[in-house]
Amino acid sequence: MSYQALYRVWRPKCLSDVVGQEHITKTLKNALIQEKLSHAYLFTGPRGTGKTSAAKIVAKAINCENAPVEEPCNNCRACRGISDGSIVDVMEIDAASNNGVDEIRDIRDKVKFAPSSVKYKVYIIDEVHMLSTGAFNALLKTLEEPPRHVIFILATTEPHKIPLTIISRCQRFDFKRISAHAMIDRMKEIINSSSIKVDEDALSMIARVSEGGMRDALSLLDQAISYADDVVRMDDVLSITGAVSQQLLYDVANALNNSDVAKGLTAVDTIIRDGKDPNRFLEDLIFLYRDVLMYKAAPQLDEVKDRLALDENFQQIADQLENAWIYEVMEMLNRFQQEMKWSSHPKVFLEMFIVQVCHMSSSGTSATVSLDQNETIQLLLKRVNELEASVKRMSESGYSANGNTSDTQVSEPSRGKPRPIQASGKSRVQISRVKGMLQRASKQHLQQLNSHWAQVMEQVKQQSVPASAWLNDSKPVACSDGEFVLAFKNEMHRDMIDDKFRALVEQTVSTILQRTMTLSAILENHWEETKDAFLKQQKSSDGNSEQKEEEENPLVQEAVKLFGEDLVEIKD
Repeated sequence: MSYQALYRVWRPKCLSDVVGQEHITKTLKNALIQEKLSHAYLFTGPRGTGKTSAAKIVAKAINCENAPVEEPCNNCRACRGISDGSIVDVMEIDAASNNGVDEIRDIRDKVKFAPSSVKYKVYIIDEVHMLSTGAFNALLKTLEEPPRHVIFILATTEPHKIPLTIISRCQRFDFKRISAHAMIDRMKEIINSSSIKVDEDALSMIARVSEGGMRDALSLLDQAISYADDVVRMDDVLSITGAVSQQLLYDVANALNNSDVAKGLTAVDTIIRDGKDPNRFLEDLIFLYRDVLMYKAAPQLDEVKDRLALDENFQQIADQLENAWIYEVMEMLNRFQQEMKWSSHPKVFLEMFIVQVCHMSSSGTSATVSLDQNETIQLLLKRVNELEASVKRMSESGYSANGNTSDTQVSEPSRGKPRPIQASGKSRVQISRVKGMLQRASKQHLQQLNSHWAQVMEQVKQQSVPASAWLNDSKPVACSDGEFVLAFKNEMHRDMIDDKFRALVEQTVSTILQRTMTLSAILENHWEETKDAFLKQQKSSDGNSEQKEEEENPLVQEAVKLFGEDLVEIKD
């Protein structure tokens, strides 16, 4: 195969080509020219930042026929041999696949032999953190006092996994993430040398997605060149990375700021329909708000321009948004991003995020639902009334104010009785309502509701998209001739349907079933406990009636008189 990937063709051949690591390359150049070489180096840093490339360049520079030099000539026999791998004195070892004690012992046994064709033996151990504990122990003594003709260069992306006894024996260099500007300059250099046409904004997007890794940037550039026709444009990069356009991010940010739920949900539909990654979309939103905060705090910093171009739309959004509101939205973004990682339906969480943010006050005050003052007072009064009614019902059924039963009930043995459900006042009212409704429920009515539930969801969505988003979390669990019960996994979803969209759901179900229906909303765990308690009660009442009939039998009564209750056992 004659074609080589860009990151292989343009792999650095001298220290000056290692982009964005000037603090390391300058130190290494001085050490090479002054011949102040350490016996062991440790190169750490993120992937694609030039660790193994720098290690090979150092190996060539110390063995170059023109040494001492700060850069290898890449023309002499030693430099060419090390580049093509024909000189066995410079060995690059992958510790991920050679992490055992035997491999390290083999190295330890061979280091004492002098190099055959160059001045120094160089062992480059990549991903050294993958070595086993035994392998690290076998390497310790050799790494501390190797022969004069041997140099070890260890490279890793996870230095915290390396024993301190190893780190203390090495000269450590920390490679940092490459800035977007440095990556763009390097890609422009490659493009100009290869006669490739790439738009400026496409390069910015590649640098943004690469997250500080030059190898990732060149791999994406290579893929975009193969995908595009003549010129690599922004749309080509968006297609191969799964990211969304900058304009779509602006549209969503404006919709959230203006509390435009319909526009925000339309953008979500567009993202899912185009096959974009919802997690990547949330990540892009996080960085958009991060850039806004940085721009508002210190607009002169170059770091602000690392991810997004500062066009008129960006500046307009930055002027409109308040810092307190952005902080709250970013906290919600972080929470939803964590929940979406484990969800099989990320679109639902994305829609919930849009709805919740649109219902927030743009002034930055904490609120889940954007109610005005009068609506808030009415909602609080309604909840107080529910709590009072709940306390009254509990006292009538034998519960005291502190949640315990009355004295006569406490004195009875409690073994075998179900534990009372721990729930809030509103939940207790709903549980009490569901208990009464179960006496009238039937499987036929529930089957009828389930068969029409998809139609109910569709009609609710046509009338109110937010109501549909909150209702997605529920399922019908019981139904009678005039009532139905919905079980919710999340308390917030239950409260939103119960407080804001109850009338809409009841009207939709009543229209489809052609009879008046009343909704009862309950949490799933409360429903399971209520259902179990109801079934036990039914079973107990059936057993008591059978026992009573048996005890009234004249034959049984005579037997009890003759032998006593302890010796009489009734069998069918």
